[in-house]
Amino acid sequence: MSTAEDHTSGASGMAEQPGQARWLSGVREGYAEIGDVRLHYVEAGEGPLIVLLHGFPEFWYGWRHQIQPLAAAGFRVVAPDMRGYNLSSKPDSVAAYDTDKLAADIRDLISERGAQSALLVGHDWGGTAAWATAMKHPEVVDKLAILNAAHPRKLSQGLHHPGQLRKSWYFFFFSLPELPESVVHANHWHFFRHFLHDARPEYTSEDMDRYIQAWSQPGAATGMINYYRSSVRTPPKRAEAAIVPIKAPTLVIWGQDDGYLDSELAEPDHDDVPNLDRVERLLGASHWVHHDAAEGVTRLLTDFFAPARAT
Repeated sequence: MSTAEDHTSGASGMAEQPGQARWLSGVREGYAEIGDVRLHYVEAGEGPLIVLLHGFPEFWYGWRHQIQPLAAAGFRVVAPDMRGYNLSSKPDSVAAYDTDKLAADIRDLISERGAQSALLVGHDWGGTAAWATAMKHPEVVDKLAILNAAHPRKLSQGLHHPGQLRKSWYFFFFSLPELPESVVHANHWHFFRHFLHDARPEYTSEDMDRYIQAWSQPGAATGMINYYRSSVRTPPKRAEAAIVPIKAPTLVIWGQDDGYLDSELAEPDHDDVPNLDRVERLLGASHWVHHDAAEGVTRLLTDFFAPARAT
């Protein structure tokens, strides 16, 4: 398997900064050439493939509490940097962050890592990408686990309510040209750091330094923000037409103290997710449920995915 040290920056236009695997013992590091983008990832363990998709404004390191325990439980774990983040490619155009593109990235990453299908986990924007992958490419998703990411129909419905609109104000702020980049860079990335402030326990100074390093990669701020610009620009009729029932057995894990998403958004409609296993609501956990309740989330994922080890 290729490692980060085998590569230098090239057509992807990203700044090479190898060696992030040193932040977590037992983790391998590499790059996957996926169509016109290059995805950086870390990998650990052997067994059925689990793909962990981070959200905003994290990167692969957001799964630091889950990667090693899941590997120890008998799984092969791959945690990529989504396009636009950290050491992965950062396309310039807003259209490059369409959910079709995100879903294709995940489909092709699974194939590139030598698997036909995977157990898929997504948090926040990674959850949006996971929902989309399960709808557009059901053949590559054996089981689906979603952490604090509303099903697209539920999110659309939620944005019609004043309470959720207030919580989602940043969706519309990020849709503006240029200004958001200036704001997020200011005061040593205060805006992005503030997004993470309600995680419990708080991020250590060492953790925050690693996040700031990821945010500081050339083009990363724009790439991250372009997820929101693409979402806001997607015509509602097109977004509605893209929703199809999800075949994969699905587990939703929800931190009940989420300051960004109302708790009623956790439960997808039965017709959209007919094979919903359950919605597991974790009291006292914020939007960053995989940090706040790390052991509980890992246990839920391990139990949900356990049957895959038997096959």
